[in-house]
Amino acid sequence: MAKTALSLKLYFTIERMEDLKRMAVFASVVQHGSMSGAARALGMSTSAVSQQVRKLESDGGVTLLHRSTRKLALTEAGQRYHARCAAMWAAAEQARAELAASRDAPSGELRMSATVGFARHIAPALGELLAAHPALRLRLLVDDSTIDLINARIDLAVRYGRLADSTWAARRLGGMSWYLCASPEWVAAHGVPQHPDALLSHSWLGFAREGGGLLVDLRSPSGEPRALRVEPRIASNNQLSIQQMCEAGLGLALVGSMDSHEALQAGRLVRLLPDWSFGTLDIWAVTPQRDAQPAKVRQSIAALHAYLRQVPGISD
Repeated sequence: MAKTALSLKLYFTIERMEDLKRMAVFASVVQHGSMSGAARALGMSTSAVSQQVRKLESDGGVTLLHRSTRKLALTEAGQRYHARCAAMWAAAEQARAELAASRDAPSGELRMSATVGFARHIAPALGELLAAHPALRLRLLVDDSTIDLINARIDLAVRYGRLADSTWAARRLGGMSWYLCASPEWVAAHGVPQHPDALLSHSWLGFAREGGGLLVDLRSPSGEPRALRVEPRIASNNQLSIQQMCEAGLGLALVGSMDSHEALQAGRLVRLLPDWSFGTLDIWAVTPQRDAQPAKVRQSIAALHAYLRQVPGISD
């Protein structure tokens, strides 16, 4: 029984699609004034066009066209039906044009997700693109948690580090290094650590993780790997707040080279153990679709990549 119902549903779905095809053929016949003209425009045979129109007439139980050897003329019913067909055809062409426009020129709403720390880069990165394309709108969701791209209908997200979902399409925008930093006041009060072993006696600021503790992976100037486990005195789920507390003199912190550049230049932070490497962090543009990305997504990714290449602290 269920199989029969499914078969009937499929049958009527196919028939409805065929009806739409016949309506388009009928509209083309009226537009070109003849069966042969419509056949040439549609790449069909004249007999096939004629069969499509006759099927419409037989299904509807009315005559749509008066036929003579010289010309075709719409009946009254044909005039009413053609108005509907022409409207459908125009709507289809409009939809096709809008699809092409979204593919070729940025337009519509771009739903974007970024962390609190990265959000300040959106305006300089995408400002020129938004100014050049008034039809493009931006909705920016700022959140340090990992947003579900599908449920939140996100077109483009900026993510850091290792990507959890391999089904996403991702383009690497650049990378930044982790710097061990402290404020000048902290250094004046506690001294400059000369070796990683001395770091264990300092107060740390760190990213809050399940299970507690902060694992610090580092490499010596000669490339020898080391690992330290420290217990942050202050933990946060927001990297920007960690840097702000570090600048306030509350302890040591690992801060991204992109985020710390201005503070280091201004003297609000001091880089510690600069000959040691504390790892790197990749920056990604992530989208939920791999193919046929609209222009608003493609050009936004290109703008982000071009912008980050000019930002101090970012590597290719």
